[in-house]
Amino acid sequence: MTREFLLGESKPPSLASYIQSISEVLQSIKPRSRTDERRIEVAKANLKEVRRHSKRLQERVNVLEEQMKVLEENKE
Repeated sequence: MTREFLLGESKPPSLASYIQSISEVLQSIKPRSRTDERRIEVAKANLKEVRRHSKRLQERVNVLEEQMKVLEENKE
């Protein structure tokens, strides 16, 4: 798998997989104080917003790609 990545034969991880990984790490952290607990909660809330924004951006990209296809078809 490493060789495929280095040779450029595989795709890099997606944004969704990075978000999922961060979410799993945050879930596994055991807070040792109230301050740590609040920091983790803030990080989870921020990650939720990042997930929401990334979904919106992906939807927008899909719409724009469709529009581009239509324009290319009309050009021909």
